[in-house]
Amino acid sequence: MTGFTGIPFAALDFYEDLEADNSKHWWNEHKQVYESAVKGPMTALLADLEPEFGSAKIFRPYRDVRFSKDKTPYKTHQGGFVARGDSLGYYVQIDPAGLFVAGGFYHGSSDAIARYRRTVDDDVRGAELEGIVETLAEAGYEIGGDKLATKPRGYQLDHPRIDLLRHKSLTAGKHFGSPDWLKTPKAAIEVRDAWRALTPLVEWIAALHT
Repeated sequence: MTGFTGIPFAALDFYEDLEADNSKHWWNEHKQVYESAVKGPMTALLADLEPEFGSAKIFRPYRDVRFSKDKTPYKTHQGGFVARGDSLGYYVQIDPAGLFVAGGFYHGSSDAIARYRRTVDDDVRGAELEGIVETLAEAGYEIGGDKLATKPRGYQLDHPRIDLLRHKSLTAGKHFGSPDWLKTPKAAIEVRDAWRALTPLVEWIAALHT
């Protein structure tokens, strides 16, 4: 047993208030709320999912402001990530709007992107990915990722999978908002079901590295 009982709505309120006053003073005054309403439940949720998906990383709440014009010190969301490869895996996030779940790869080296495109170009493997993406879209997942505005070099605009070939990263995500079940143990079931739906996409990409 992990002790996961749900994500309290206090977590959403915490981030809504943080957006209004993203300062060290406010954070120090409300750090206990972060620990009890955000970090604790997220840790328990990811522990509940670990036997099926693997160990997760809980992202730090502090922003890296060294090279940013925005010097606000704290992230206005809490994310957790289970890696299945370089920049590849399952993601879950809590923010003022509620629960967000995603999967896929969010960054790729030039070699990795080239390998991805060669596989998309393959009539069998490419068609398999096309079917996976269509299934996710029909299930309400938003297909995202960085894309070229035009065709990648070496491919034609009339390629049957030109949209997939444009991707430099490929993700699928769903915003659940803040349904009543978010604050109950059912939240773990919903995230688990979403990650299971995302598994064909994650595993298709993971196979590129084997």
